[in-house]
Amino acid sequence: MSTVEQLAEFLHRHRDVLVLTGAGISIASGIPGYRDKDGVRKGRMPIQGPEFRKLEAVRRRYWARSMVGFKTMHLAQPNAAHRTLAALQASGKLQPIVTQNVDGLHSAAGSAGVVELHGNIHRVICLECRALLPRAAVQTILEERNPDLANVLAQPAPDGDAHVEPDALDTFEPPWCPHCGGMLKPDVVFFGDSVPPETTRAALQRLEEADALLVVGSSMVVFSGYRFARNAAAAGKPVAAINVGRMRADDLLSLKIEAPAEQALPQLADLLGAGVP
Repeated sequence: MSTVEQLAEFLHRHRDVLVLTGAGISIASGIPGYRDKDGVRKGRMPIQGPEFRKLEAVRRRYWARSMVGFKTMHLAQPNAAHRTLAALQASGKLQPIVTQNVDGLHSAAGSAGVVELHGNIHRVICLECRALLPRAAVQTILEERNPDLANVLAQPAPDGDAHVEPDALDTFEPPWCPHCGGMLKPDVVFFGDSVPPETTRAALQRLEEADALLVVGSSMVVFSGYRFARNAAAAGKPVAAINVGRMRADDLLSLKIEAPAEQALPQLADLLGAGVP
């Protein structure tokens, strides 16, 4: 088993390290992950992008569950792992972060220049006029139109979803754009959709400029994340990981620490002499 001391040596040897993060880094902030330790998906399949845009029933279900589950995302705060990465970046130990997460916690922790591969759940976009709205403002609209769900409590699910199936979905009123009346969608990449080309280019450019990759809290089952480990290995760049459980990229790793990121990263910062707020 690799140790934090070995990872500190890894960062000493490689001065331009790109960090890729996944859902595992935010579990300590109270946001559930998608997969178990074996990389197997937990719970029901998430909303598919094409279905969301095509079917009103799917949109009603998404917004009803999101209305209940958004409180988890809205109240979540960066944990020690987010804060440590921000400190390591500020001290020049790491490149800006590329994340698969949509929770915005890296930026909230003080990391600059974060590339959000899958968007940000705190924004909502109109698919007609392309206006951007704060998700918190949309929550107010939802609660005004659907007061029966305003105080419902349910077990949170990943990315602001909730384990609840309202009895009266037929009467649920989803939000519409206040500017043009168009369809609103969270500004995230749903399953079944592609990462915007400009976002992919920006992230892969950072990998090209890096001399090593550090993966934190990701099983890398989804190709949009796995491609970074695959591309790094193909270019002869070493890949390290902090992750509990199985990873799709296990055979590509130079070292792996099987520990929660919020425990391992502060230990790493202490060894590197980087202060963590």
